[in-house]
Amino acid sequence: MNYILAHDLGTTGNKSTLIDTTGKPVATEFEPYSTAYPHPNWAEQSAADWERALIGCSRRLLAPGTIVPEQIAAVSFSGHMQGALVVDAQGKPLRPAIIWADQRATPQAEFMSRSCGEDTIYRLSGHRVSPAYTAAKVLWVRDNQPDIYQRTVWVLQPKDYAAWLLTGVIATDYSDASGTQVFDLQQRRWSDELLRAFDLRADIFPPVHPSTTIIGRVTPAAAQTTGLLAGTPVVIGGGDGACATVGSGAIREGDAYTYIGSSSWLALSTRRPIFDPARRIINFAHLDPMLYFSLGNMQAAGGALDWLERLLRDSGVAAPQHAALDALAGSVPPGARGVLCLPYFLGERCPHWNPQARAVFAGLSMAHGRAEMVRAVLEGVAFNMRWILDVLRAEGIPIRSMRVIGGGMRSALWRQILADTYNMPLLRPQLDSAATSLGAAIAGGIGVGLFPDFGVVEQLIPAEPAERPDPDRNARYERLYPLFQQTYAALKPIFDALADLE
Repeated sequence: MNYILAHDLGTTGNKSTLIDTTGKPVATEFEPYSTAYPHPNWAEQSAADWERALIGCSRRLLAPGTIVPEQIAAVSFSGHMQGALVVDAQGKPLRPAIIWADQRATPQAEFMSRSCGEDTIYRLSGHRVSPAYTAAKVLWVRDNQPDIYQRTVWVLQPKDYAAWLLTGVIATDYSDASGTQVFDLQQRRWSDELLRAFDLRADIFPPVHPSTTIIGRVTPAAAQTTGLLAGTPVVIGGGDGACATVGSGAIREGDAYTYIGSSSWLALSTRRPIFDPARRIINFAHLDPMLYFSLGNMQAAGGALDWLERLLRDSGVAAPQHAALDALAGSVPPGARGVLCLPYFLGERCPHWNPQARAVFAGLSMAHGRAEMVRAVLEGVAFNMRWILDVLRAEGIPIRSMRVIGGGMRSALWRQILADTYNMPLLRPQLDSAATSLGAAIAGGIGVGLFPDFGVVEQLIPAEPAERPDPDRNARYERLYPLFQQTYAALKPIFDALADLE
C-alpha cells in the first residue's frame, strides 16, 4: 500500500496525516506552536516552530514499527494563507512571519487604494483591499524595516517554507498566490500592474505552479532529519481554504459548502471569479487549475457560541457544554420566541465589511432565558450565511449541492437550522473533520499519478444526504430573515457612533 503524507500547517499547529490510496486517514500527528502578539493588531509566528513541527510530526509518523519510508509515494502541503515570511537567498527567515490575522498594515492598505483604486485591485486580484493580505504586510516591512526589505530575496507562505525545507526549492501554487493581492487571478501570474502601482519588487515572489506540481524531491539532509526517504516526490499542494474546498467535495462548478468553526464561510466553486459590484465576495484560485472558488466569510460563528458559554461560566452560573446548549436551543421553537441575534462579536466581514459592527440581541424580555439566547445565536449565524448565499446566488450560477463541514456541523440542530434557512437539502462528507488534509493529499496523489484527477474526490469522500428543509420552518425563517437584515441597517449608524466614542 502506498501512502501520501499531508502536512497541514494551521494557525495553532501542524497536523500531519498519512492517507492511503482509498482516501482513508490511517495515522495523524499534531504538534502545536504559538502565535505572538507583540503589539495591538500584530500576529506573528516563528518559522523555526514550523520547522520543529514538520520534523517532529514526520518522525513520529515514520517511527520504527509504523509505516516504512519507502511506502510514502508523495509529500504534499496545506497551510494558512495571506501571510508574509521574508527570507534571504539561503532561505533564512529575516524576521518572524506576519500571519493572516495581523492587521498592522492599515496605512499600507490605504496607500494601495490610493495608488491603484479599489475596483482595479478587486478586478485583478479578486479581493477587496485589506491589511489582511500579503501585499500590505510586505509594504509594511518595506516602510518600517527597510534594511530587512533590502535583504529579502523571497516572500513565502507557511506551506512554501515547509516545501523548501524538504527540497531546497522555492515555489508556491496558484491558490496561495491568489491570497497575496498582487496575483492576476484570471491570468494566473504575478500582476505587473499591481506590483508597479505598489512599488514592490516583482522578483521576491516565488515561481507559481499548479497545486499538483512535483516541485522537487526530499533532499538527503531533509531525509536525515524527518525520517523520509531521500528522493521522495514533494508536491506543492495549496492554501488551507483551497484544500478544504477540495476536501469538502466541491470540485465542480456549482458545488458549494458551508464551513462552521470558530469563524465561518460559504464557498462556491466556479469557472470564473464572481466580481460583486459591492465587493462583498472574494475569490481564490481552486486547486483545480480550471476552477476558482468564490466565498463570503464571517468573523464569529462557533466563536459566538463560545462567547455565550464563557459568559455563563464566568458568571458563576452552571454553564452547559455545546451538546447541552444544543438541547437548550432545541427546546424553543424557530425564531427563538421573538429574539434576534446579530452575531458580530468581532466586527464583520461579508456581507458588511464593517469592523465597527457589534453583536446585538434584539427582542429580549423578562420571559426569555438562556434557551432563547442560544437559539438566537445559531439562527443569527444562519441568517448571515444566508445573506452570503444570496450574494453568490445573484450571479446566476446554479448551486448543485450544499455540503457542510467544520466542528459546528456536528450539531444536528444547527445543520437543520441551516437547511431551513437556506431552503436547501444538505450533504455531509463522511470525513469532514479531515477536509483540509484530504485536499492536500489529493493534490499530492494526482501529482504522482495515484489519482487521475480531482473527480476522484467523489469516490474517495462520499457525501451522505443530511438535513432537508422543512416547509413550515422555512416559512418562519423567510419572515424573520428580512427583519435580521433590517436590524443591522437600523443599527449601523449606532455602531459607527459607538466606535467614535471608543
